[in-house]
Amino acid sequence: MKRHSWENYIWMVRIITTIIIINSCKITQPYKQPSDSINNKLYRGVSINDTTSIASLSWRQMFRDSLLQSLIQEGINNNLDLKIAVSRIKSATANFKQSKLQLLPALDADATATYQRVPDTQFGFPQAYLIDVTTSWEADIWGKLTSAKRAALASLLQSEAYKRAVQTQLVSDIAANYYLLMAYDQQLEITQRTVENRIKEVETMKLLKESNVVTGAAVVQSAANRYSVEITIPDLKQNIRETENTLSILLGKSPDTIFRSTLQQQNIISDLATGVPVQLLANRPDVQQAEYQLRNSFELVNVARTYFYPSFTITASSGFSNTTVQQLFDPVSFFANITGGLLQPIFDQGRNKQRLSVAQAAQEEYLHTFKKTILVAGQEVSNALFSYQSASEKQLLRQQQITYLEKSVDYTKQLLEYSSATNYTDVLTSEQNLLSAQLSSINDKLQQLNAIVTLYRSLGGGWK
Repeated sequence: MKRHSWENYIWMVRIITTIIIINSCKITQPYKQPSDSINNKLYRGVSINDTTSIASLSWRQMFRDSLLQSLIQEGINNNLDLKIAVSRIKSATANFKQSKLQLLPALDADATATYQRVPDTQFGFPQAYLIDVTTSWEADIWGKLTSAKRAALASLLQSEAYKRAVQTQLVSDIAANYYLLMAYDQQLEITQRTVENRIKEVETMKLLKESNVVTGAAVVQSAANRYSVEITIPDLKQNIRETENTLSILLGKSPDTIFRSTLQQQNIISDLATGVPVQLLANRPDVQQAEYQLRNSFELVNVARTYFYPSFTITASSGFSNTTVQQLFDPVSFFANITGGLLQPIFDQGRNKQRLSVAQAAQEEYLHTFKKTILVAGQEVSNALFSYQSASEKQLLRQQQITYLEKSVDYTKQLLEYSSATNYTDVLTSEQNLLSAQLSSINDKLQQLNAIVTLYRSLGGGWK
């Protein structure tokens, strides 16, 4: 091909490409975050001016119990759900790398040898040899390949956000089950101590019966009272065993004993700073994941639009061809050609319209999912804050209740022993009320701790 022919062809390609690009600016659109996705009323009645948030704290700063810290680190290292999330990142990374290579020309090499039986004529050649290299490149005129690359990038970022969401949930689950385990320990301790007191009380009732202070009914009632408490111990031990097994699964290991401290040793963080609602977009991984899914669907709509427009492909090949191996690489055997093709879809049985409609429906679905995820996040923050406040109020009231119930038990026992103004039923009622209040006080403390864990997770903490 002559030099001026090559130059004319290149200039023609440049002119056509420029014209098409100018006319295609509106085919694909840049992504914009939904403007109405979040507002300052998300936390319901909570007035927020400070941007400080506990979500910015690392989980080591948030949970200062050294045994809990070691469990969380073990879970991050070994949890199988987290390993699955990492595998998803690897897959998404491979897809993204391949999407970037789509913008480059494809290159193929071919070597063939042909042998054929032909009539014995003047122009018959029984064999032919060919070595050639072919390259093709699709001009990204309408932004199809670029949008596909952006969609793959959004998918990769979504998989990374999913991993962070899994870690946030994992840290939350380990902490919540750790606190639950210690609550069961304390409930078991109080119950066992109460059983010991009930056993002593049965002996006391027997002595009082011998002194004709109480009747035989009081003796059997005291024994029944003892067993009504003792019968709850197997259930508490089962709860402890099952919670240890749950924690073991979270840690990625076979069920085993979990070493822990006590509920009384857990420090309560008093400054539960939530920050402004808009920080959920930067802190909370599942919100990020939902938005990246929305971005992915948005770019796929861009890709679907480009199928309505012609694709422009340039194909070039060169190589050597001859009828003998000895002369295959002679200069006269060299050939080269370049071809430009423009393909415009005319009738495709509605596939392009179907592709665009499906992509737009998916984008609409993920937009609603994104907005719902934000609303759920605000609900969880609001619920956690109120739960913490409720637990704190209950603890103050519960302590007053326990103080008066302890006095009630002491007074009724003294009246039973030294006066006829009461009977054992009053003692039994006051003791049962005291035990119930003591166990409920543990639940109050557990509710407070769980509210902190839930608030930390709801604000997007735990993955830093």
